Amino acid sequence: MSALAPTPVEIAATVLFALAIVHTFSTKYFEHLAHTQPAHAGLWHLLGEVEVVFGFWAMVLVLVMVGLQGTGEAVTYLESCNYTEALFVFVIMVIAASRPILALAGHSVRAAARTLPLPDSVATFFVILFLVPLLGSFITEPAAMTLGALLLRDRYFARPVSSRLKYATLAVLFVNISIGGTLTPFAAPPVLMVAGKWGWDLAFMASTFGWKAAIAVGINALVVTFVYRRELVSLCGAVEGEAAPAVPAGMVLVHLAFLVGVVVFAHHPAVFLGLFLFFLGFCEAYKHHQDRLILREGLLVAFFLAGLVTLGGLQKWWLQDVLAGMAPTVLFFGATALTALTDNAALTYLGSLVEGVTPAFQYALVAGAVTGGGLTVIANAPNPAGFSILKGTFHEQAISPIGLLLCALPPTLVSVLAFQLL
Repeated sequence: MSALAPTPVEIAATVLFALAIVHTFSTKYFEHLAHTQPAHAGLWHLLGEVEVVFGFWAMVLVLVMVGLQGTGEAVTYLESCNYTEALFVFVIMVIAASRPILALAGHSVRAAARTLPLPDSVATFFVILFLVPLLGSFITEPAAMTLGALLLRDRYFARPVSSRLKYATLAVLFVNISIGGTLTPFAAPPVLMVAGKWGWDLAFMASTFGWKAAIAVGINALVVTFVYRRELVSLCGAVEGEAAPAVPAGMVLVHLAFLVGVVVFAHHPAVFLGLFLFFLGFCEAYKHHQDRLILREGLLVAFFLAGLVTLGGLQKWWLQDVLAGMAPTVLFFGATALTALTDNAALTYLGSLVEGVTPAFQYALVAGAVTGGGLTVIANAPNPAGFSILKGTFHEQAISPIGLLLCALPPTLVSVLAFQLL
């Protein structure tokens, strides 16, 4: 254990972090109250917003810090936190959800689906859950999550499909996005946190993680498609009748340039925020080629991640000691379980602070972190983006955390087998 006892602020932060996790699993209850007690619906809706949970408890933490240490120390701590990832996810969500990017993504998905000897709605469903997560290794996981969630929402979730299909699909999407970004060292947040320090390059990621992840992504997509094939076939006529919005090729190329620029400068907020401002101006100049930008949804997701960073930054006192004391195999399963309770990027970052670790330790930590990335909405940074986009299609506009957890167990087990046995 750590040689230094935790400070009162660290203890308070851990208690508040635990309360935030409990609150996360209780949001469906608050959404139910909003429908049964309309007099206070505004308050219940606020408390039922998953994206608000960690930001709310982070605010409580800041007030506690002000009370215990003073305003100066609280401000100093906030300034020491790295909110780059939260800002990046906001920017990439908005750009990736623009009409030109979605039109290109939809065209690509339909083209890939036509190569499969399956009904169109079945083939399209499989391609979204297989190809889009792997695409996340190149356009980043948050962008892939945004594209995948929007395609699923418009083509399937907005139609009269069963809740079982929705939960199973959401679980596979979350798990596949989490592991599908490991083909490269720059797309998955938990890999980004350690790739530079441990010297993991493109060849290492592809040979050590990537091919295993691709197999698991394919199996997960294939299984959920097979299980719900009859329900998907019933949607065939509706899906086949859809057409992508007409967008000029030049407009698509400009939006792709913005997307690539933001990805390239993902670690430099001054640059990608500047590009984003230019993007907003460009969209305003060509309104007739745009749909509503998802600024509100993106800001809520960024607020969620910023709250997670604020609360998670004070968990080092216990989490790092837990990681350092584990053997590689135990660490793999421990990291998978811990990821359900904290962001997997924070988990790998804390693990990277442990000195003198073996390659087996490094592999187990990252493999476990990405394996558990679909178990809860807080497990992986892109999850809140998908959650925000899709929750409006669920009953009472709320997604049950327990339902998500249970449906995510089978695809997570496939990931466990892939990273442990292959």
